[in-house]
Amino acid sequence: MLRAAPRAPLRRLLSLARPHLRILLLGGALTLLGGAVGLAQPLVAKYVIDALGAGDPLLTPVLLLAAAVVGGALIGAAGSFLLERTGQGVVLDVRRGLAGSLVRLRVAEVDRLTPGDLVARLTADTTLLRTVTTSGLTDLVTGAVLLVGGIVVMAVLDPVLFLVTLGMILVVGVLMTLVLPRIGRATQEAQAALGAMGGRLERVFGAFRTVKASSAEDTELARLDEAAVESWRKGVAVAGWSALSGTFTGLTVNTAFLVVLALGGGRVAAGSLEVSTLIAFLLLLFYLMQPIGMLVTALTDLQAGLAAVRRIDEVAELDREDTRAEAVAGTAAGRVDAGGMDGMDGMDGTDGADGADGADGAGGTGGAGAPERQEAPDALERPETPASVVFEDVAFRYRPELPPVHHGVSFAASGAGLTALVGPSGAGKTTVFSLIERFYDATSGRVLLDGADVRHRPLRDLRARIGYVEQDAPVLEGTLRENLTLAAPDATADDLAEVVARARLTDLVARLPGGLDGVIGHRGVTLSGGERQRVAIARALLRRPRLLLMDEATSQLDAANEGALKEVMLDAARTTNVIVVAHRLSTVTGADRIVVMDAGRVRAVGTHAELLEADDLYRDLAAGQLLAPAHGQ
Repeated sequence: MLRAAPRAPLRRLLSLARPHLRILLLGGALTLLGGAVGLAQPLVAKYVIDALGAGDPLLTPVLLLAAAVVGGALIGAAGSFLLERTGQGVVLDVRRGLAGSLVRLRVAEVDRLTPGDLVARLTADTTLLRTVTTSGLTDLVTGAVLLVGGIVVMAVLDPVLFLVTLGMILVVGVLMTLVLPRIGRATQEAQAALGAMGGRLERVFGAFRTVKASSAEDTELARLDEAAVESWRKGVAVAGWSALSGTFTGLTVNTAFLVVLALGGGRVAAGSLEVSTLIAFLLLLFYLMQPIGMLVTALTDLQAGLAAVRRIDEVAELDREDTRAEAVAGTAAGRVDAGGMDGMDGMDGTDGADGADGADGAGGTGGAGAPERQEAPDALERPETPASVVFEDVAFRYRPELPPVHHGVSFAASGAGLTALVGPSGAGKTTVFSLIERFYDATSGRVLLDGADVRHRPLRDLRARIGYVEQDAPVLEGTLRENLTLAAPDATADDLAEVVARARLTDLVARLPGGLDGVIGHRGVTLSGGERQRVAIARALLRRPRLLLMDEATSQLDAANEGALKEVMLDAARTTNVIVVAHRLSTVTGADRIVVMDAGRVRAVGTHAELLEADDLYRDLAAGQLLAPAHGQ
């Protein structure tokens, strides 16, 4: 569940309108002026009736009445346009801010939320603000002013009939006090139901081919229908309460009209009230329906707007990454002196090498018991040097209620070379990359990059030095060029040509209409799984990273392309620190170091040959892929 925003929704709503205050005041003034002209129309109509009864010329009174009608309409239309235009500006500002919040959300937040609901907050919820932050607020003020003005005129015309009208207004006020909170709650529930329906639809499109192949259309349609019906129910509740408020208001006004007509008619018959005064009063009563309606509508919209603000601000309260303004001052606190890194806690094999006899099985290749000395802390400022990575007794769980993923993971990968993470599924290999990239932070222990705790590095600075190839190799809708240059927008044509050749994408570029500028479709629908992986690898290489992380980078490649990409990895490892998560041990048998993980722990570290001799789990993994001789041979 999203956390409730602590800020007062009404104050937040007013803050959204504040940047557009001048236009709002102008639009509101025009709307008020148009209403004031309308308020004068019953008095002008009384003037026409009096002139007719006295036999005076009617040209001037009629022209004055026509000017009041036309002028009031034009002025009101101008005010309405300004307010609507401003409303669109408010929505634009809110959407820009909300989009910034959504894109900068921490991975942990996105992992636990429903993307469809987040999209609904950006679209449907922000749309609710268009009216309430402009015409809603101005109608609230304008309606109140016109209502007070109409009441004053009524009191001057006839105090007795005024008391009847005042009773009607009080009844409407009491009814709205009871109904408006229910409208607000119903609106918030309706918007939540709409977000849930968006989440169900996103679920279908996220696995569209799987749904089709499983003949699960009817099942998913039933889920969508359930969400749509729930959204309909909530929408009907909003409509019901809104209709109830309108019906009560209209019924009260009509009752007041009948009472005024009966009482005023009797007084006219008794000679204590002029006919023109009664007609003017009745016209004023009908006229008051406009400001009363404005107030009711504005208050109803206000409830909807407050509900939208609550849902929007819930997103604003989620944990976000600040890739622009993170304090670099904290970096010094995370630096580790290069001479003081030997003998770190948890690196002696007691916590991180279960079943592997500590570091003995790792030989002398940078095992868990003897981390390599790290480069100077200012290595990040030397982009030509490969980065170094050290895990110091790292424990991690995704959420407090979930079991740990890492139990004191410790290993080191320094300088140029290829480090492979291997082990059974669920060992915590991919999580290593998430902690390096700071998609998540370690629960305890430290992840060091060039001797500095990654938690004290500005995110933009940290990630600028890392190339990352995800396991499912996602691509974005757009052209091939846009996907390749996503992390390196300033790449030259020569740079692109180089990575296209290295990642074996030459045939794809030749096949696509438009070449590099060819569209590859939503989620790379026109590409094979292997092509998507090669695009992801090329994108990472184009960044010229000092640390290259590759998660199952060859899982969808055939033998020929796997061999080619293995050459790419080994070539990159000559100048870059490359860390690979691998299930295919054939890809990493030539790695400089192999880290064997099991159940969230590091069992052993060594070369392929060393681990075949020292670690039973690695031997079983290798034998299962025909990479080891039969035991005893």
